[in-house]
Amino acid sequence: MLRLARQRLGFTQKAAAARLGVVQPVLSRMENGVLAPDSALLMKASQVYQVPADFFEIRDPVYGPPVSVHPMTRGKSDITARELEVITAELNIRLMHLSKFLEGVDYKATADIPALDIELYGSPEKIAGTVRAHWGIPSGPIKNLTQLAERAGIVIGFSEFGGASVSGVTFRVAGRPPLILLNRSHPADRMRFTLAHEIGHLVMHRFPTESMEPEANAFASALLMPEADIRPAFLGRKITLELLAALKPEWRVAMQALLMRASALKFVTPNQSRYLWQQISSRGWRLREPAELDFAPEIPRVMHSIISAHLTDLGYSLAELSKLVRLHESEFTNMYGAATKSPPQQLRPRLQIIG
Repeated sequence: MLRLARQRLGFTQKAAAARLGVVQPVLSRMENGVLAPDSALLMKASQVYQVPADFFEIRDPVYGPPVSVHPMTRGKSDITARELEVITAELNIRLMHLSKFLEGVDYKATADIPALDIELYGSPEKIAGTVRAHWGIPSGPIKNLTQLAERAGIVIGFSEFGGASVSGVTFRVAGRPPLILLNRSHPADRMRFTLAHEIGHLVMHRFPTESMEPEANAFASALLMPEADIRPAFLGRKITLELLAALKPEWRVAMQALLMRASALKFVTPNQSRYLWQQISSRGWRLREPAELDFAPEIPRVMHSIISAHLTDLGYSLAELSKLVRLHESEFTNMYGAATKSPPQQLRPRLQIIG
């Protein structure tokens, strides 16, 4: 937990040792369980790392990095080791919280996540079609992807990722619901595509491969814009920025995602595609498309319901709930946002949360 608390804030071991008033070899031995820290060191660590002293008493297992981290516009190799440590620390802490929360409620999904081997099914597009059929998704645009994912037992949250240029990340541990975190600063269109991308990893990938990121992108594109459904939107029409802007609110994906889909389905030539991408770049739309085309983001409900159940039905105060997971109240509120605002009511029996 000393290592996790340090990595959560992005401190190097050397910098942390200086703040704690010990030499780095001593801190290294403490983090590796070779040397036991005394109470004075732990008290100092609680101040330096901004966690309650009993944070270091947690005995839950700590897991390594996720299978994939979905960067914004950069290759995965450009996500630094330090950024990955920060993200992995947050994922572990959130998983510890989820384990503690689930002791008080019964969380039952109404669907499941199929495990589909890409070598057997042939392509991400076919797998996306199978998932749509498995989840009973009707033809056309998906109205609320977050709701479908939560029904399948996926817990979704938002994060700032320590400032790293990351769109989303998935954490899957045996015996616990899969956890997907999305970048809270991104617009709704990007969050939806990122969520579809992360669902693709859960469905198709158990181990990292060189092709997993493009496969997840292809899955996301086909899940949100199936060929048979999106084809009539492009057929017989010139693909322009105006057309992409008109289709965005209907399909609830970015203009850029629509352009990539049109290109993949051969509705634009490489030269036309290159011209449209140049137009998008010249307008500064690569990272932020026109605000007038924005639509409301999808709101995850499961974690909100679990926390609200503790606050309202199980009678916890916000201070008590923060203490339960061994975080300061301000940090707990920052991590879980609006879910922390439910007023406490009288104690009730153990609850069942249906995804």
